This record gives sequence, C-alpha cells and structure tokens, in this order.
Amino acid sequence: MANFLHQGDLPDGVLADAASVAIDSETMGLRLGRDPLCVVQLSDGGGDAHIVRLDRPGYDAPNLKRLLTDPAVTKIFHFGRFDIAMFLLHLGVVTAPVYCTKIASKIARTYTDRHGLKDVVREMVGVDLSKAQQSSDWGAPSLSDDQLNYAAHDVLHLHAARAKLDQMLVREGRDGLAKACFEFLPHRAALDVAGWEDVDIFAHS
Repeated sequence: MANFLHQGDLPDGVLADAASVAIDSETMGLRLGRDPLCVVQLSDGGGDAHIVRLDRPGYDAPNLKRLLTDPAVTKIFHFGRFDIAMFLLHLGVVTAPVYCTKIASKIARTYTDRHGLKDVVREMVGVDLSKAQQSSDWGAPSLSDDQLNYAAHDVLHLHAARAKLDQMLVREGRDGLAKACFEFLPHRAALDVAGWEDVDIFAHS
C-alpha cells in the first residue's frame, strides 16, 4: 500500500483502467461558496491512494475532470453530496455515475443511526479509522504525512464497504431504491450550489 501525492492533477494514465474509483475531498471548511476545494484523494480499491493537491484558484485538472465525468467509471463517495457540489462549483463538472456509502448505509442499516464513515467502515470492513486530521489546514503549501495518511484512509476502504452494503441492500430488497437515490445525487448537489442547500424541496411546508 502506498500514497502518491500529485500536484495539480492526476498524471496521464493513472486510474485510467479502473471500473470504479473511491473519491473524497478536503476543503478549508464546509460552507459552499466560502470554503475552497483543496485536495482530492482517489483509490481504485487496490490498496494505493492518489492524492491530488489542486492548484487554486485556476483548478486546471483535465485528467481529474475527465475521470469525474467518465460514464464508464462509477465514483464511490461517502456523503457524496458535498464532494459532488464542490466539484461542480470549483471544477465545473457534473460528477456521474456515483455511489454513496452514506446513502447506502441509511437505506440498508436501519437498525442504527450511526452512518458516519468511521462507523460504516468499522462495521462493514473491520477497520477503525482515525479522524484526527479532519480539522486541519488543507490549504497549506505542503501536506504533512499525517494529512496524507488521513486523506488516503478516507478512500482506501470504500470499495469493500460498498460490497458489503450492496449485499445488505439486495437482501432487504432495497437495491433499486438506493440506485435511484444515487442517480439523483448529482441533481441534489446542483440544488445545493444553486442556493437550496438548507431547503428540503420535498417537504410539505
């Protein structure tokens, strides 16, 4: 297992043959429009992580953008709504097709209200993730080894978690419902970017 740090973009050919790629991002905060996108980390499930420190504010990352929009590659997220909105806002791309382990967990694991990445990975994969670097300066001129390891572990286990969640979804007859939610997710992210971030458009009131 190795972490590969790239400046600005994925190198040519990296992850080019992957059918699915786990993706996460790091930002300067959680507010769309205020906090910039800084880092994107990716893994094909083979044990390595590719961490892209983006060039701001230009965000000229053609290989990354190509991967995010490739219809032949499923992008696996945990709480993809935020990452997809960030990619739309800063990279100008609609990320699809997608799979979200948080959504899958909420639909499959109805016996719990613990659907954070740490909880899902612990139960589905048997790995205890450290969240110590969650609140750190991702816009710094250089990233520490601790930050790189944190970023990597946020994507290294998503393929395995997806596989277990898919089994549960099929077992409970909810796989079709989950698929429909995944297909809507880029539209939910677009609503967030357009100003409906805190509004439930399906609510009665």
